[in-house]
Amino acid sequence: LAVRNQKAVKLRLSRSDDMALTGKRHPFVNQAQVGFDGDGRIQALNAELHGLCGCSPDLSDAIVDRAMFHTDNAYYLPHATIAGHRWFQNTASNTAYRGFGGPQGMMLAEQMLDDIARAVGKDPLLVRQNNLYGSHDRNITPYHQTVTGVDLPRIIDELVVSSDYWARRKAITAYNHRTRAQGGRYVRGLALTPVKFGISFTAMFLNQAGALVHIYTDGTVQVNHGGTEMGQGLYTKIGQIVAAELGLPLAAIEVTSTRTDKVPNTSPTAASSGTDLNGQAARNAALTIKQRLIDMLVQEHGIEAAEIEFNAGLVTWADQSMTFAELVQHAYMQRISLSSTGYYRTPKIHYDRDQAKGNPFFYYSCGASVSEVEIDTYTGAYSVLRVDILHDVGESINPAIDIGQIEGGFIQGMGWLTTEELVWGDDGRLQTNGGASYKIPAVGDTPKQFNVALLQDSKNQEATIYHSKAVGEPPFMHGISVWSALRDAIWQAGGEAVNPQLDTPATPERVLWALQAASHTS
Repeated sequence: LAVRNQKAVKLRLSRSDDMALTGKRHPFVNQAQVGFDGDGRIQALNAELHGLCGCSPDLSDAIVDRAMFHTDNAYYLPHATIAGHRWFQNTASNTAYRGFGGPQGMMLAEQMLDDIARAVGKDPLLVRQNNLYGSHDRNITPYHQTVTGVDLPRIIDELVVSSDYWARRKAITAYNHRTRAQGGRYVRGLALTPVKFGISFTAMFLNQAGALVHIYTDGTVQVNHGGTEMGQGLYTKIGQIVAAELGLPLAAIEVTSTRTDKVPNTSPTAASSGTDLNGQAARNAALTIKQRLIDMLVQEHGIEAAEIEFNAGLVTWADQSMTFAELVQHAYMQRISLSSTGYYRTPKIHYDRDQAKGNPFFYYSCGASVSEVEIDTYTGAYSVLRVDILHDVGESINPAIDIGQIEGGFIQGMGWLTTEELVWGDDGRLQTNGGASYKIPAVGDTPKQFNVALLQDSKNQEATIYHSKAVGEPPFMHGISVWSALRDAIWQAGGEAVNPQLDTPATPERVLWALQAASHTS
């Protein structure tokens, strides 16, 4: 139709057609051999990651690369060989989704740490703490980047206290022992898992952004930038940044829809970089205009630039002041440009893919979560009783938005690992192509008790926008703690005899199979 009529055509698919045709997150099959000492500290790792691409590679190269980058998660691997493989299938082409391969790599790490802990007879938390990256040594990744600014020991220590981890561990162990002794129906599990997620596009050229700022003579401001608002609060943060630089209320800032005829050559709003890139570009544009206004006042009044303050819609110096609107009206009459572009590119990043060495990430975002679950051993059904999350967002630009991202990311990650099962036929056609068969988390799946907190006094040591840290993708991986807690419950239900095999998503059916297998070997 588009070719015949030489016009744009809108194609509106049914939900079933949309799910059948569009790409999904890459499924992975991971294999690993790991050596460790009596304390559970990893000595060597040989890992094979197999990404299932579908009928075409799409973004598979970069996705499998990032899975390999995150096979370590938060843990130092002194000797590691990590190989990634990409496999064609007779299914729709798989593509990028929140985490971009990172969650698939981290899953290998977290299962590995749980299994090591059971092998050496220690609580998984202690083994995780033994393997964390150090701050001065034991801080080099398998791809030769030095890990800095990652305060996971502090995060875990604070979360252990706020979540009452050790008392709950003792209570859950006693509860499960009573259940086994009395032939009870329900068992519980507990797990604490950390997250260390690299921030930057691994394709270097994408780490750039532009912005355009106009100031009008009534004192209002219009901002355009290269980021896409998809409900994550990006436009609000960009507006806050420009308002802060110009000393204006947020109501004076209009953030307009992204358009490539205003800001060209935009990078995708992905890799958790939306605020980092576009916020800096918008800030640079606002600062350019602000400097022009300051230079004008310095020239006219013979004052020092440091004396001039922009705050609450007023511009003050010495014992004089005027409104921001009066200042820009005066600047317009003096033929001072009130419009500017801004540009930003991420510094310090480089990576040699052939040598598998470099600094692909500007910094790391990190956090930790504790999840407690309860399983019905008769049916495999389970519920999440309590979740505690402590996440490092640096100097938060908007704490409410950041907490919302953490809550939503956790629920999404939990759904990926528990309910969202995709089933294909032998012919490569998707069978779970609607809401009746593909189950996303609902309100009833929300943890009964859900505590989310931001790490305090932890500004980003890198020169990010206001020393904040990205919060888009990293919270997704907090969902891994639910899966680890399910394995913990199954392990205890089976008499602590064997590491449970629990593939993802951990549907009630798979949980029941794992319970039965654990019981048969106990």
